[in-house]
Amino acid sequence: MSPGDESAPRKRLGGLRRLRDGLLIGLLAVGAALLVLPSGQQPTAIASPSPSATSSSSSGLTAAAPVVPQAKPAAAGKPASPASLQSTGEVRVERQAPRVVRVAHFGDQRASAEARHVANWALYSGDNEGLSVVVVDKKDARVFVFDPEGELLGSSPVLLGSMVGDHTVPGVGDKPIAEVLPEERTTPAGRFIAEPGRNTKGEDVVWVDFDAAVSMHRVRPLVKAERRLERLASPTPADNRISYGCINLPRAFYEKVLSPTVRGGGAVIYVLPETRTPTEVFGSYDVPNADVLALFTKKSR
Repeated sequence: MSPGDESAPRKRLGGLRRLRDGLLIGLLAVGAALLVLPSGQQPTAIASPSPSATSSSSSGLTAAAPVVPQAKPAAAGKPASPASLQSTGEVRVERQAPRVVRVAHFGDQRASAEARHVANWALYSGDNEGLSVVVVDKKDARVFVFDPEGELLGSSPVLLGSMVGDHTVPGVGDKPIAEVLPEERTTPAGRFIAEPGRNTKGEDVVWVDFDAAVSMHRVRPLVKAERRLERLASPTPADNRISYGCINLPRAFYEKVLSPTVRGGGAVIYVLPETRTPTEVFGSYDVPNADVLALFTKKSR
């Protein structure tokens, strides 16, 4: 074997030794780096080299791996920013305020099952939109007024349209009152937003259905033969059907209870049906354990 032939294996052996030594040094460097990482921090991911980095490597230069940004910890007393939450994958759960349960408090006031059903549902479901609740029970010829928390502000007998029915005859609101036929004198059932206003004579009223000219107002004993005051004072609802469709209230109740409630914060008026069920008209439902809830919420206030 010539000296030139002997030098080739030695060169290869030296190259392998240098490669081994380089690998050992690299492993030791990686281990040292892992030991000095702060507690809980993960090593930075190394992205695949881009085409530009590859071309640089081919020319003998080492491409630097891009650094993945880490989320900054939130300062004491301050929540982490949305960008920080996104980079760490953390999910924040928003705490919702506890639901306030509201039902109607009738106390010892006499009321029909349908009136209780609708009043409780309106407050419990939030259908009243945070406004006061006015329930007009046509079958019992009585009105109930509740504040937004369900406290009963007052109750009173009322006078109603002389014709039984839950509909409004189209165009009846545009007729002079003398031309309204007996069969058109209904008090419509439904959900109405109370609107304070004035009638054609300048008297303040609470509009139930402005287009149909139906309002709640003070009783007007203008025709003696109608005996409106006597009808209001009678113990039975059988004789309380006398109006052209409007809901007549005793003067004191209108001025001290209904009008201040509507003008003070607004109200939703629920006129109960007499030819259909409340569920058909309002989509209402029975509030479970409404009587117990009324006692509980009363004591908690």
